Amino acid sequence: MNLALIGAGVAVLTGLGAGIGIGIATSGLIQAIARQPESANKVMPWFFVGAALAESTAIYGLVIAILLYLKA
Repeated sequence: MNLALIGAGVAVLTGLGAGIGIGIATSGLIQAIARQPESANKVMPWFFVGAALAESTAIYGLVIAILLYLKA
């Protein structure tokens, strides 16, 4: 078995981490808005920044997985 394929499989797991991270962030956002509804406009942009950062790690992992797969 080629080590590049194993590396590609591990790189795809970054999507799992991103999904868990966005789920936790969404939970915190909903709790914050439920406690103080007037702070929704202040909290929402920071949520989108965090979600974008989490998704970028998943996209980087996907790109690396594709590159490793094509190398093998």
